[in-house]
Amino acid sequence: MKLQQLRYVWEVSRNNLNVSATAQSLFTSQPGISKQIRLLEGELGIEIFARSGKHLTRVTPAGQAVIDLAGQVLHTVENIKQVAQEHSNEARGELTIATTHTQARYALPPVIQAFGERYPGIALHMHQSDPRQIAQLVVDGKADFAICTEALTLFNDLVVLPLYQWNRSILVPEQHPLAALKPGELTLEALAELPLITYTRGFTGRSQLDSAFRKVGLSPNVVLTAADADVIKTYVRLGMGIGIVAHMAAAIPGEGLVAVDASHLFDSSLTSVGIRRGTFLRRYMLDFLERLAPHLTRERVEAAMAAGIGHEETIFADVTLPVR
Repeated sequence: MKLQQLRYVWEVSRNNLNVSATAQSLFTSQPGISKQIRLLEGELGIEIFARSGKHLTRVTPAGQAVIDLAGQVLHTVENIKQVAQEHSNEARGELTIATTHTQARYALPPVIQAFGERYPGIALHMHQSDPRQIAQLVVDGKADFAICTEALTLFNDLVVLPLYQWNRSILVPEQHPLAALKPGELTLEALAELPLITYTRGFTGRSQLDSAFRKVGLSPNVVLTAADADVIKTYVRLGMGIGIVAHMAAAIPGEGLVAVDASHLFDSSLTSVGIRRGTFLRRYMLDFLERLAPHLTRERVEAAMAAGIGHEETIFADVTLPVR
């Protein structure tokens, strides 16, 4: 049994059983992957994948058990490499972050800038996607940290650490009647009468927004959704509706928009960071986490990583989270 064979079955399972796509992603040949999988199956005496002709059709029950264990082995191998790098050259390495547009555009820039200045030898990579795909990237070992508001708690393979709470602002053109409202005057009833432009379901706390209207028996008139706050702003400027975005993404001078605080209308949302269980965290990774949120100290993070599924939240029970 070879590590290469375990990597092949793991990657094939993650590429929807597409051997050709797997070969492309691993910069190797399709026949080579097929041969190594056959050799592994022959050694183990089981079929990992069921076939129809030359095509893989599904993962067998025994194959799923092998794939799960292969993932653990490959994760351990990566940890061994990280330990070695930590002791041989702590100033070199990589950090891959998977996150949403809102986090990448509005929350992370000062953190990443300061981190880059402190660790010039660490290569930073950022993937932007929807929360479920973000979480899956970390589960699959393709990213180190998942930073988003939705979906992380749905993955038992992730340790979820709380970062900060946030709420929403309403965006309107400068001459809109809502722009003249005093703090606290805005109502859900007034919003329900207007065309709304906000986040796509599954993005940036959209579930709390829908819940707020539902609790008072209202149905919001959402005319356009987007995953990107800057896109929402564009269509508000075009007069298509009223924008509802994260406060951190609210209008800034020169954009022709006015931000009206709406935090009294909606429950706060929580942005968290997800890390694959069992990951060895190098010093620069721990430093990055503390730069994200001061309460993510090395001691708390390591305690959370060691806690069992669902118990990491107790580590932060006495922490007052920052608000953005």
